[in-house]
Amino acid sequence: MKLKLLLAILFSIIMIPALGQKGQTLFAVSGIATDSISKQPIGYVTVNLRNNLKQLVRTAVTKTDGTFRFEKLPSGKYSLSMVSVGFSTKTLPVDLAENAKPSLNLGSIAIGEQTTQLKTVAITADKPIIKQEIDKLTYDLKSDPDSKSSSVLEMMRKVPLLSVDGDDNILLKGNSGYRIFVNGKPSSMMERDPKNILKSMPASTIQSIEVITNPSSKYDAEGLAGIINIVTNKKVSNGYNGTLNLSQVFPVGGPRLGGSFSSKQGKLEVSSYFGGNISNSPEVRSSIARLTTGSNPTNLSQNNTAEWDGKNGYAEVGISYEIDSLNLISGQFNVNGNNQDGINTQNSVLNQAGDMVQQYDLYNNNTSGGRGFNVGLNYQLGFKNNKQRLLTFSYQYYTFNNRQNAALTASNRVNYTTPDYLQHNKDESSEQTFQVDYVQPVKKLTIEMGLKAIMRDNKSDYQYLGYDEAAGDFETDSSRSNKFDNKQNVLGAYNTYSYTLQNWSFKAGARVEETLIDADFISTSSQLNKNFFDIVPSVSINKRFKSAGTINLGFSQRIQRPGIYQLNPFVDRSNPNFESSGNPNLRPAVSNSIQLSYSRTQKASLNLMLGYNYFNDLIMPVVIFDPATNITRNSFDNTGKARLFTFNGNINYPITKKWSSLFNGRIAHGRVQGIVNGQLVKNQGFMYGASLNSGYNFEQGWHVSTNVFLNGPNLSIQGTSNPYASVSFTVNKDLVKDKLSFAATVNNPFSKYRNNIRSSFGPDFTQTNINHAYFRGFTVSLNYRFGKLKEAVKKNKRGISNDDVQGAPSGN
Repeated sequence: MKLKLLLAILFSIIMIPALGQKGQTLFAVSGIATDSISKQPIGYVTVNLRNNLKQLVRTAVTKTDGTFRFEKLPSGKYSLSMVSVGFSTKTLPVDLAENAKPSLNLGSIAIGEQTTQLKTVAITADKPIIKQEIDKLTYDLKSDPDSKSSSVLEMMRKVPLLSVDGDDNILLKGNSGYRIFVNGKPSSMMERDPKNILKSMPASTIQSIEVITNPSSKYDAEGLAGIINIVTNKKVSNGYNGTLNLSQVFPVGGPRLGGSFSSKQGKLEVSSYFGGNISNSPEVRSSIARLTTGSNPTNLSQNNTAEWDGKNGYAEVGISYEIDSLNLISGQFNVNGNNQDGINTQNSVLNQAGDMVQQYDLYNNNTSGGRGFNVGLNYQLGFKNNKQRLLTFSYQYYTFNNRQNAALTASNRVNYTTPDYLQHNKDESSEQTFQVDYVQPVKKLTIEMGLKAIMRDNKSDYQYLGYDEAAGDFETDSSRSNKFDNKQNVLGAYNTYSYTLQNWSFKAGARVEETLIDADFISTSSQLNKNFFDIVPSVSINKRFKSAGTINLGFSQRIQRPGIYQLNPFVDRSNPNFESSGNPNLRPAVSNSIQLSYSRTQKASLNLMLGYNYFNDLIMPVVIFDPATNITRNSFDNTGKARLFTFNGNINYPITKKWSSLFNGRIAHGRVQGIVNGQLVKNQGFMYGASLNSGYNFEQGWHVSTNVFLNGPNLSIQGTSNPYASVSFTVNKDLVKDKLSFAATVNNPFSKYRNNIRSSFGPDFTQTNINHAYFRGFTVSLNYRFGKLKEAVKKNKRGISNDDVQGAPSGN
């Protein structure tokens, strides 16, 4: 009886509210969010529904077609608001109290954009131009007004840890062993011709330059000094933005055009950058003086002239599509190329014991150029239980080629019997990369692991054709011609652990790599096979202080693998007394690096770094004199042992709100030794460099700046270069605020020419090369910025980053 009574009471409690609602009408509300300008539907707009007490009763997100729907709403008066980043909030009343129909369709609801134009960022203490992280340093080009009128190569002079010598060769911590990436990936244009590409690339199209000083184990082991990453991608919102830069550089240079464009519509994003230039150089002069010792000492004197003109261009397009919140695909495609025509003349006189033993005049008509392209595809998979957990599959293919052709004609011959000749060299490199990366966060610990396979094929085909007077034509000389094929496969795996506490960060890991080399000298029917196995550790520790300062301590081991420029056995005989070639027998070298850095950001930002590098079996340029032929031969060998102490300092100080200053300096002491032509050769000395920039913002959009650069000597095993200083003045004017600006720069107005001097030595010779180059230069440019931005863009967080082969040598 008690049980029946209890059940009756429970049934009554359940049914009374239901009986009270019997007959009450429930309503549905629907609509479509559209752009007020384009009239197109907008996805992912937040729709909030509130009652007359302003209490939130329902919320939804519009679908990709812009639609939304609320159901089972009681009668009453409501307000509906639509919120999306980049749009003005739209609010409208919804009256269901007097609505006769159970379903209310609001139709198309237009929301207006909140236009966001790109604005010039002033250099202030609140946004430092330089940012130090646990394993890299970032220089924000967009925050530097000089980027409007400068090339990327010119801006690199201001980036901490980077320097550019008198021949426009880039050095990282005084070292030429590094990799250059574009958006975290290798690019054929940076492998093929980085110096000339960066000369033609407007800095206004670049977001930042990252100097990865202590690469973790997730990066490939190549790059003795580290990695330079040029970031062009911007975090674009729904909408578009872009830049265009038109410049004229003279007397050496020419017109150049560059730009970037990014657009995002819904789940699809497209980004691109491009550039090109037509360049030329009026005639410049150079000289070579060589003194040899021994039983028959000689004195060689050469005077040369050179002039050239060329064309250079590049373009890249990247596409990413977000299938849903857990699946993202992206790809990129790049094409690049250049052509150059030149004329060189030479007068050569060789004396022995005070008497002339050889003389000739040489006329060299030469052409060079190349093409390259790369394509990549990435697929990123996320996980519902943890959005930081990622699995990425990547593929990339790139290839580039170079060609050199020279026709050499000799006159005024005295004891010079070499016939006129032609040189043709073609080299080509291709690379395929397959990669899998996995990231697993576990509370404060992040575990990264991955597998990678790189398959390279380097080829060269060089021909030497001597003039046969009897036949009246050029005939191939098989003893000086060859075909070469070098295959290099790299198999790697890595594991990295990152742990973060309140004020500490730790990153440590190891990478294992197996290198398989198969070289084939086709013309001589000989082969070379080598295998190398390496275990490469890395450790980084970061301590953050309450005073906005940080200390980083890092150790890494790196590998130097030879690239096609160092392997190619092509013998360049365009100067008959000097021959240069690669060495196909080169093997990888290993370096150990320790660095300690301190950075602080308050009113002034300060970055200091101490470093020590030790190199073994270093790939070094070697110079050997052959007294039997009076020819100096330049090549490469694993002959070097070196150690390098470095100190780098950077200060960015805003003197006032309108007046800013930046100092960037480095000093290093290097010691190198190796066996050259059977003898021990040593060299040591200090290397240094500094830059000082000061800029002032005037009223009405005017900005003026001064840059002073000091480059010290560049040390190698058998030589050094002379120091020099340069200065530039730049004026910027905003013609249309935040959109159109004009800039003019004069470089070294007080000196038209400068002498680039390279002194080298060997056991039995000394040599001085002097290039009398144009020093004074002028640049004028227009920079246009446009765009309307809305919400943030989603990017692949992982992708291919091939950093395991050295690019073109910087030259010594």
